[in-house]
Amino acid sequence: MRHESGTTYMKDFFMPASLRLSRRTFTLALTSALTAACFLGSPSLAGAADKPHVLLKTNMGDIVIELNPEKAPKTVKNFLGYVNSGHYNGTVFHRVIENFMIQGGGMTKDMVEKPAPNKVENEAKNGLKNVPYSIAMARTADPQSAGAQFFINTNNNEFLNYPGRDGWGYAVFGQVIKGADVVDKIKKVKTAYQDVPTTPVIIESATVTK
Repeated sequence: MRHESGTTYMKDFFMPASLRLSRRTFTLALTSALTAACFLGSPSLAGAADKPHVLLKTNMGDIVIELNPEKAPKTVKNFLGYVNSGHYNGTVFHRVIENFMIQGGGMTKDMVEKPAPNKVENEAKNGLKNVPYSIAMARTADPQSAGAQFFINTNNNEFLNYPGRDGWGYAVFGQVIKGADVVDKIKKVKTAYQDVPTTPVIIESATVTK
């Protein structure tokens, strides 16, 4: 399959290879328990303001994302759960394709997948589009498999919008409101096998700022 930008992907009707998550599973009871606790009755989730902001501090600069709980309530709650659990701290943007997207939130700088026990219902049918600087959930070919990994679009990826090629699409739940220049720097980094940056692009911390 060839994307409009000319980038070639593996032949998978349901999902571009660039959004494919690792199929491996990990058992880490303590981390799973701590993460799950952040999804169940977290005060910061219960009192989250309308359109909360999340700051991603990376080793290439800061990115501020405005979330849209009105359009994607379950996805936003899931994402904030992972933010508040500290899941994203120390993860990397592990897949980067300049004219497509930058994907992160699931791997350490050593390319070890972090467990993401909480999954979220696919909310791609919410009217939000995969336009430049929007943020959406990554997943496998299973439309209900989104966990912690996300991607920031660097192009107008209409083919990812609902209903997509599999009847579902990829759920957008917010947009970059500050740090678009940082996204632009990240999308241009040198990559190697499977679009992994040769120098890790690290998410040092993720915090709710509004």
